[in-house]
Amino acid sequence: MRAIRLHSFGGPDRLVLDELPDLTPGPGQVRIAVEAAGVHLVDTELRRGDPGPVPLPAPRLPTVPGREVAGVVDALGDGVDPGWLGRRAVAHLGPVPGGYAEQAVTAADGQLFAVPGHVPAADAVAAVGTGRTALGVLELEPPSADDVVLVPSAAGGLGWLLVQAARERGATVVAAARGRHRTARLAGLGADLVVDYGEAGWDARVRDAVGGVTLVYDGVGGAVGRCALELLRPGGRLVLFGWSSGTVTALDSADLVRLGITAGWSLGPRMAALPGGVPGLAARALDRVASGAWRPLVTTYPLAEAARAHADLEQRRALGKVVLTTS
Repeated sequence: MRAIRLHSFGGPDRLVLDELPDLTPGPGQVRIAVEAAGVHLVDTELRRGDPGPVPLPAPRLPTVPGREVAGVVDALGDGVDPGWLGRRAVAHLGPVPGGYAEQAVTAADGQLFAVPGHVPAADAVAAVGTGRTALGVLELEPPSADDVVLVPSAAGGLGWLLVQAARERGATVVAAARGRHRTARLAGLGADLVVDYGEAGWDARVRDAVGGVTLVYDGVGGAVGRCALELLRPGGRLVLFGWSSGTVTALDSADLVRLGITAGWSLGPRMAALPGGVPGLAARALDRVASGAWRPLVTTYPLAEAARAHADLEQRRALGKVVLTTS
């Protein structure tokens, strides 16, 4: 099988297309003939060997990166329901990588989900990773029709879904992104206001238009996260779930007292404690995509161009969820 391997830490050019032996599923496992594999910003940090605040250790080399795959189950290990053979499926591989390849093995119980025939493999990948995180954020801090919601990085895979969900709940939505190619794409998503946070004074424009916000879904951090924090009205909520800028939004208890707001981290144990845990979130997110309630934004690259996918993701050139395809 073909697979992308990382032999040494460094830039995107360290991702190399190799030929590896076919995989054999062990007891309780299935093998997936991969059609689509998700690429996450965390993958780029692990590639550099510096995961920072990511709760994952630097991988042992050589490694095949990637943790989200979709395709067709083409081999079964002992003890697996034979009904899985030949079915379209999607899986999150968990802490064990191996997604950037033409084959992947995973446990049949808990992290493998059937994919309806009308759902593209790339969309299924978006649901099982990005979608489950979006749904967890929404269940932990749901928007209402009374909210004015600010979504920084709204042209990313996660932000794109959060904008749709907030609009569905009747909230007033401010969608923010960096660069004209991103804000132009957001124009048709239904947000009440679209702003470019790469432009000076973007926060003043938001305040002039809506008088401040009541809920921020912050996956950007850094200076953008601080500006978003300062836009919150008294009683507002800041939901932290990422740091695409490279640093988590800096705040302390004095900020909470001064602004009269609440803030919380939405990942990790809090998300795992929701009904059904993380697998339940993935299943529900896949249902939302299958029903058409959510329309993921996906940018695809051939498997052999994983290095370009990483570079575009790091340089913010890619839109939505980045996915590698094998055909």
